[in-house]
Amino acid sequence: MATLKDQVARWSLSAKRVATPSKSTTPAVETQAHSHGIEAPASQAPPLAAQAEADPGLDFYATKKKLHQKLLTRIDLNSIESLSPEQLRNELGILLSRLIEEDALPLNEQERARLVADLKNEIMGLGPLEPLLADPNISEIMVNGYRTVYAEKNGCIQLTEIRFNDDAHLIKIIDKIVSRVGRRIDESCPMADARLPDGSRVNAIIPPLALDGPVLTIRRFSVVPLKMDDLVKKNTLTTSMAELLSALVKGKCNIIISGGTGTGKTTLLNILSGFIPSNERVVTIEDTAELQFQHDHVIHLETRPQNIEGKGEITMRALVKNALRMRPDRIVLGEVRSSEVIDMLQAMNTGHDGSLTTIHANSSRDALGRLENLVGMAGISLPSKALRQLITSSINFIIQVSRLNDGTRKITSIQEITGMEGEIITTQEIFSYTRTGTKPDGTVEGMFRATGVRPKVHEKILTYGIQLSDGIFDPDAND
Repeated sequence: MATLKDQVARWSLSAKRVATPSKSTTPAVETQAHSHGIEAPASQAPPLAAQAEADPGLDFYATKKKLHQKLLTRIDLNSIESLSPEQLRNELGILLSRLIEEDALPLNEQERARLVADLKNEIMGLGPLEPLLADPNISEIMVNGYRTVYAEKNGCIQLTEIRFNDDAHLIKIIDKIVSRVGRRIDESCPMADARLPDGSRVNAIIPPLALDGPVLTIRRFSVVPLKMDDLVKKNTLTTSMAELLSALVKGKCNIIISGGTGTGKTTLLNILSGFIPSNERVVTIEDTAELQFQHDHVIHLETRPQNIEGKGEITMRALVKNALRMRPDRIVLGEVRSSEVIDMLQAMNTGHDGSLTTIHANSSRDALGRLENLVGMAGISLPSKALRQLITSSINFIIQVSRLNDGTRKITSIQEITGMEGEIITTQEIFSYTRTGTKPDGTVEGMFRATGVRPKVHEKILTYGIQLSDGIFDPDAND
């Protein structure tokens, strides 16, 4: 993990290290070398507020860029190592105020406060993104070039006032993110997946692949991991559905969570992991580590992309094979999306009951079809019937999650895989959600319902000492 010194150094390529100044005269982060003023005297330059009327925002960003460059020449990187993040933030504030006074920058109080806050965020964090990252109600940040930033807040996508200085500024932020996890992004490798220290998932793509400028997408996760009760309160599912899902995990059923992008698959996977008994050894495998398991005995594995020479790639399939040698009780894949599915199915079918994964699909039936297609991608030729028999013997349940028009997430179906009729995989739905209408304010109306079908694995669940509530599968029962 990057130190404070590393973080600042990334922005200080042109800064020279010099002796630490006397404590009695300058802030701890300032060097003895002082740059010349970067702005004309206040009497020769109109206030920024007046300039903005002719060209809104331009002069503020230009001033910020110049002050940023000067700040980097006045920071002693050696002294930073002894400072805590809070101390460094305070010292930066003192130094920035001094630089503003030295150059007599024509800033009003609001502009001054914003300038200091922005530059602190540039050095300490991810620049313009910091206000969005600090908002716990924002679940997704979408940067479409340096001028346009959207955020999903409380389920609704909104255009924000956040912007970057230019494409180069945005690419610097992207590079700062991906370099933290040992990855790179440039013209030869213009796509990258990464994660933030809080577990948020990051995807970035830059020109020449992104024609309109760099694009950055950040999928946020709650700082405090959600629990099943939180989903019940949000009306994502009912208490009966929650009780069943808990029992399925404790009863070592193999589960696939299916849904589209942004439906909450990973969130549900994190929550389900909380029901895994603490005495079991769990191995998680992901392309980009984002799972936040609250479990004592868990091993996290992450794939590795190829290096600049095109070598050194470690695929998810290779990690699944390695995980089988690590004596796991359960294997959890963040998502199956390629040839690793065949190894996952075999693991589920050979003594690793209770394994979990997610898949991109719009329905439970689509998820089964996608599994078949992914096996084909593994280069393994199996008769359709044999492949479907492998799927039915490996997977017990498919949980379908959906994001509705109003931004709410629902578990729309819990289906059990029951076997085969001829060459067709058969399933039975245990719980469902039916949409009934939309209110004038756009809120989606609907109802959850038990189908009245008792799952075939009920007896297996009982052998683990798990008792389900009476009437849990009664279609007339109300939660």
